[in-house]
Amino acid sequence: MSDTDLIKLYSGRILELAASIPHTERLKAPQASVKRRSPLCGSTITVDVVLDDQGRIAEFGQDVKACALGQAAASIVGANAIGRTRAEIERARDQLRAMLKEDGPTPDAPFEELEVLRPARDFRNRHASIMLALEATAEAMEEAEKAACA
Repeated sequence: MSDTDLIKLYSGRILELAASIPHTERLKAPQASVKRRSPLCGSTITVDVVLDDQGRIAEFGQDVKACALGQAAASIVGANAIGRTRAEIERARDQLRAMLKEDGPTPDAPFEELEVLRPARDFRNRHASIMLALEATAEAMEEAEKAACA
């Protein structure tokens, strides 16, 4: 990776997002908590959720220990997670994966700001860290739904 590539990848906006991650407090009484880790780089994210009676995220917390790209993704997810259904989170996850791996379109609103991570598509070793926040959120929502039905 050249210096120019690194500068492009770690744009000012990505660094701003990484420095301002919302909902970084763990929830005191989550319905579900999921910790995901990227084996390649060691980035980890733990997501806590509480769902309302319609299955939407009512409370969201995250503990993010990731590179700037993973932090930027977690910042965008955290800013938009409350009020979302599992279908919306899973769609954003799938769209982000397609954007990174297949140069697919930008994820739908309210996750369109994930577009800022498009330059990372050329750096496959960064994809797992970028995906952590949406993967952990989707998994936590699934676990919370199962617990509510039990």
